[in-house]
Amino acid sequence: MAVAEGSLAVEDGTGGKRGAAAEYTRDGSVDLRGNPVLRSKRGGWTACSFIVVYELFERMAYYGIASNLVIYLTEKLHQGTVEASNNVTNWSGTVFLTPLLGAYVADAYLGRYWTFVVGSAIYFMGMLLLTLSVTVEALKPPSCDGKVCPPASALQVGVYFGGLYIIAFGNGGTKPNISTIGADQFDDFDPRERSHKLSFFNWWMFTIFVGILFSSTVLVYLQDNVSWSVGYGIPTLGLIASICIFLAGTPVYRHKVPQGSAFTRMGKVIAAALRKWRVHVPADAKELHELELEAYTKKRKFRMDSTNAMGFLNKAAVNDPSSAKWSLCTVTQVEETKQIVKLIPILVTMFVPCTLIAQTNTLFVKQGTTMDRHMGPGTFQIPPASLGAFVTLTMLIAVPLYDRVFVKAVRRYTRNPRGISILTRMGIGLAVQVLTMATASVIESRRLSYARSHGLDATDALLPLTIFMLLPQFVLMGLADAFLVVGKIEFFYDQAPQSMKSLGTALSLTAYGVGNVFSSFLLSLVSRVTRERGNPWVTNNLNASHLDYYYAFLTVLAAANFMVFAALARRYRYRVESTETIDVDMDVKKVQREADEKIHSEPIVA
Repeated sequence: MAVAEGSLAVEDGTGGKRGAAAEYTRDGSVDLRGNPVLRSKRGGWTACSFIVVYELFERMAYYGIASNLVIYLTEKLHQGTVEASNNVTNWSGTVFLTPLLGAYVADAYLGRYWTFVVGSAIYFMGMLLLTLSVTVEALKPPSCDGKVCPPASALQVGVYFGGLYIIAFGNGGTKPNISTIGADQFDDFDPRERSHKLSFFNWWMFTIFVGILFSSTVLVYLQDNVSWSVGYGIPTLGLIASICIFLAGTPVYRHKVPQGSAFTRMGKVIAAALRKWRVHVPADAKELHELELEAYTKKRKFRMDSTNAMGFLNKAAVNDPSSAKWSLCTVTQVEETKQIVKLIPILVTMFVPCTLIAQTNTLFVKQGTTMDRHMGPGTFQIPPASLGAFVTLTMLIAVPLYDRVFVKAVRRYTRNPRGISILTRMGIGLAVQVLTMATASVIESRRLSYARSHGLDATDALLPLTIFMLLPQFVLMGLADAFLVVGKIEFFYDQAPQSMKSLGTALSLTAYGVGNVFSSFLLSLVSRVTRERGNPWVTNNLNASHLDYYYAFLTVLAAANFMVFAALARRYRYRVESTETIDVDMDVKKVQREADEKIHSEPIVA
């Protein structure tokens, strides 16, 4: 039988005694000096507590900037709706594309821990520069004088955007590695720890949502009603505190040894297969080139067995005397490449969903600026970006319910420790996204109808409609994210080879990067085409626009993407190693209980 993931090639030095072997991790985890680690001394939820606290404050810092960025660009830097929205999505796209570079550095050179440390230092410098740009008078853009808004100087724009893109660069080192470091604290080869890892990504996202909730309520309010200096200064202080907390947990972390550049290995496999395209692949997989188990043992790496999937790539492991020496790859290298290639089609179907998510911090927020934002009879006004808190609140409610109620109920019938497969979970999220954009289109159509019927479309005046009219689209987006976002991160981490976990995480983030860039492209294209036809869909005056048409267009796009995803998900085959532990995971507690009963029932021998 072909097995996608071989057993771990690590010597535990225990002579085969189960009691001694159980003390050490079996997944290749080491300390910073490269020594094997004791299970009881490092990793688990104790180590994760430091990592989770870091993520809480880091997400507070990031979304403290991202949530209200479109408002700063339009009201302080005096940019138009389309320009500001595109600047937000271009920056967000860069934030989520740089993790590919961070994953490369982590896997090939520095390892996840040190790549993260360097990235967090760069991240902090960007936050500091951004805070200075809204605090120092010479760096702050001039205020409007009535309806006359003088443009910001090149220095002011350069310092502000310089801070933004330094943050994006630092994020490349932190984002693909922090969640991977967290997941690395659980040993896949220990049934109890593996069962904990199944819940890790749900609670990881729960923590992120708490940070986002604080940003989209407290920080956004401070930015709109106190000062941008305070609104940016608090997350900057929070970030440096979170970095210190992460470093404090260093003595209890488990680490993985860098195993070389994933891109180099995959490129070599593909090039070798193309070069040897005429070579016949032997029927017996044992004739393919592979190193002895000891070669992997010494480097604390994994060895994998050959599979028949994507058989063309197996040519790279054929020992052909007439071919160049560089073109001979190991079976493990070939199988690692197959696993990553297999993820690409699913990755592509994540671009459109991430484009839809990008609307939450851009056009959804701008809609809110056109409506009545008062809460109750007083003078308090809710910041438009604070509606994003309802996305987070929905996720905060939905994720624990999913993990604690839905999964436990469903897995009794599916015998899947996750309740349903990861792709099924993601598919539900995609379906809810279609409903979300359709709802947004209907709501916007009603808003525009009111504006036109009362002659407010030409004046760009505030509509006497409550901002909470937009609430359904935010809540539905939060529900979609609870299924899609958590499932996406878990899927790309789980399905990546053991030696390419950072790359797997980076791929999940790349979807956000491409999705945001694609959002900028679509908005610019639609704006230009509709303007040339004399009926612009998106203008600075949203009351005179046809944003409902744009949302309807995104609904159709989301529905088409969902159908493509469903077809791919139906044909996808999970890694064997990811599915063959189901029975073990389901019976962990039963086995432990029986063992405890046996211990207590045996007589004590002095």
